[in-house]
Amino acid sequence: MTQFGGEEAPVYTDRFDIYTGNANPDLARKICRYLGVDLGQAEVFQFANENIFVKILDNVREKDIFIVQPTSHPVNQSIMELLIMVDAFKRASAGRITAVIPFYSYGRSDKKDQPRVPITARLIADMITVAGADRVLTLDLHQGQIQGFFNILVDELTAVHILSNYFRTKRLDDLVVVTDLGFAKRARAFAELVDAPLAIIEKRRVGNLDRAELMNVIGEVRGKRAIIVDDEIDTAGTLIEIVRALEREGVSEIYACATHGVLSADAVDRIRDSSLRELILTDSIPLPPSKRIGKIKTFSIAPLIGEAIKRIHRGESVGALFSSDVALTQQMLMWEDGIARTLDLRDEDVHEATASDLPVRATPMAARFAATKPGDR
Repeated sequence: MTQFGGEEAPVYTDRFDIYTGNANPDLARKICRYLGVDLGQAEVFQFANENIFVKILDNVREKDIFIVQPTSHPVNQSIMELLIMVDAFKRASAGRITAVIPFYSYGRSDKKDQPRVPITARLIADMITVAGADRVLTLDLHQGQIQGFFNILVDELTAVHILSNYFRTKRLDDLVVVTDLGFAKRARAFAELVDAPLAIIEKRRVGNLDRAELMNVIGEVRGKRAIIVDDEIDTAGTLIEIVRALEREGVSEIYACATHGVLSADAVDRIRDSSLRELILTDSIPLPPSKRIGKIKTFSIAPLIGEAIKRIHRGESVGALFSSDVALTQQMLMWEDGIARTLDLRDEDVHEATASDLPVRATPMAARFAATKPGDR
């Protein structure tokens, strides 16, 4: 406490708060549950004339602020909500503003691959910077060079450990990991984690259409169980083409996983009608009930983002999250039908808990963090 005008005034520099727009409030609540904190109060809504209004209902002066807002459907509204929220916190004298963007839209527009086209991924980065964000926390960008579009600090997390750990628990044999050239680097890490060889799909996108023309399967896949790995599933057109190509090559079973489940247009119907055994996604983008089918499982990235937020606030290493010494890379949580599961290969055990049990049984680090003194946060 400090003296000002004869009265004690609070100092908030050792505190952080988490806020959310309307893009994925469930993920923000899960992050808060993991960290053992309350979600910050703010009004974010749209007037009848489609203008967006934001009002912060808490005192945020000199606080460390994290805004959880993926730029997912409706994409342009989500982007504007993020920009306006950043501006609102800046004008409310927040100490530091971190834009937590689990899904970065317009990521495909990261270069001039045709005459007279924009680089929209750079434009979005510029807008976030100009709005007043001090740093960005994101997850599995479409291409790594998008980090360089920002003139502020960027921490990029990956869901590769969460997704690969699920398949490790299934203990499948004769595996092969399949991906395209654009995701080959992260897919190689995935393949090492599941101890499987890597096969590459050579493809060519047809104009600006949401489909690709497959060219070739590079690698030995016949008679194996294939896991298709990508950063996002949009219309699922390319995914189904890969499934068909693998079927022609004599693959016995086909699974797929991706960080971001956009699932636009007829994607869910295509997945339902395909020979895919399972599609594993994260909750970086909310999956509405209409898109929930038996083949699709969703794992939460809340512990991963929550741990990164804690480390950023404390000035600790974020990169250490992905070292073999950190227990978080061996854990994952799945929220589905109100059930939370913790799968941890270190003790070869699978625990199940109801959502009410989650803070105690599924997030031991949250309990340890909540137990620290406020001045230590």
